[in-house]
Amino acid sequence: MSTAQSTPSVHHDAPGGGAEPPGSAREPAPLPNPNLLRNRSYMLLMSGLTTESLGAGLALFAVPLVAYSLTGSVLQAGLVAAVGQVGALLATLPAGVVADRVDRRRLVVGASAVGAALWVTVGVAAAAGTLTAWHLALVLFGASVVGAIVDPATSGAFRSVVPAPQLPTALAASQGRDAVASLLAGPVGGLLVAIGHAVPLVAAAVGSAATAVCTWAVRESLNGDTTEARTTRPVEALRQGLRFVWSVPVFRALLGLFVVINIAFGGLLVGINLELVRTGVSPVLIGVVDLAVGAGVLVGAVLAPQLVARVRAGALTVAALALLAVGAVVMAAAQTYAVYVAALPVAVLLVPAVNAGLAGYAAAITPHELQGRLASIMGLTGLVAGPLIPLVGAGLLERFGIGTALVVLAGLLAGTVGAIATVRPLWRIGTPRTWAADSLPAPANPA
Repeated sequence: MSTAQSTPSVHHDAPGGGAEPPGSAREPAPLPNPNLLRNRSYMLLMSGLTTESLGAGLALFAVPLVAYSLTGSVLQAGLVAAVGQVGALLATLPAGVVADRVDRRRLVVGASAVGAALWVTVGVAAAAGTLTAWHLALVLFGASVVGAIVDPATSGAFRSVVPAPQLPTALAASQGRDAVASLLAGPVGGLLVAIGHAVPLVAAAVGSAATAVCTWAVRESLNGDTTEARTTRPVEALRQGLRFVWSVPVFRALLGLFVVINIAFGGLLVGINLELVRTGVSPVLIGVVDLAVGAGVLVGAVLAPQLVARVRAGALTVAALALLAVGAVVMAAAQTYAVYVAALPVAVLLVPAVNAGLAGYAAAITPHELQGRLASIMGLTGLVAGPLIPLVGAGLLERFGIGTALVVLAGLLAGTVGAIATVRPLWRIGTPRTWAADSLPAPANPA
């Protein structure tokens, strides 16, 4: 999930695949070179996506500041950011179906090129002084649609270029990639906003263009055989994906609860950042708040592979979310800039391990031909929350002030973590070597 504040999200994500259940589609042949650093196609994809993550982070950090300068209202600034998230919400399920039935290379290249063009238009308007809040909102809407198309396509693409034994390392690297982008987005974004509103917006165009170029340079096919997929009508293909996800008890239980987690913590960060904007804190210091979040996520990404390998995923998930809730409570109680900067990196420290663990589990039990649909369906935990995060954060801040807003959101987060701790299928998930056995077998055609 991406918000205006580069918020880390707790979600099911499937940037790859894993060992498929008996009876699923045949695995593609392992790549000859298992060293990811020497895997040309993997490095190309990661290079493009890393540049895109950084560019998008810089732009999305700048969005609430730019929107506030255009509207003079924190509530309207939150509304602009919310409109920008609606596109991804509407497009994500169809995008998963498309990613499983068309050439993924061309899909990523075309969508990323459109995204670059959209960001160029808003950057030019900002430089010319003609940018309006609605123009910014429309570009954010279009960019979020592009992101919804690219995400499941690149998720399936990873499974095509990374050997199955190397997928856990690739997942951790993806977490680190986003952490580095988040780490740099705040302070660099603050500096770029000080130079001019157009600069961070143009950076997003560069990032999208990099993804298009790097993906086009990949030589391997990024799809399996799509002939069978194309014989299935798109609506039925979507139903197949939904039935599969619904047939897995832990997915069924956590989808809604993770939406609330993302709304509560994302809204808390939006409220903090907009309060800092409203009280005249400099963009550079606001960027330090996001720097703190990025530092915590980066350290967590380094720790994630060992934690996922040694700690049962269910227990790790509950522990990580409990730490997130404790951090929120501390910030709500203190309500000072220094505490925000100190508490945030600790609060998000275990989020990368949760994302990597649940992503790996999801990939390990999902047939190869469903990977795109899995990515889009599970991504709903962030996308459903996306439009609500800025509205909730900005709305509570505008109506009740920062104190009440943080208390309400911290309480919501703590209560939801308590509910997640009662999900029995979650506790059944162990370490990677037992994932296939930890899952109840899904029927071939889930009803």
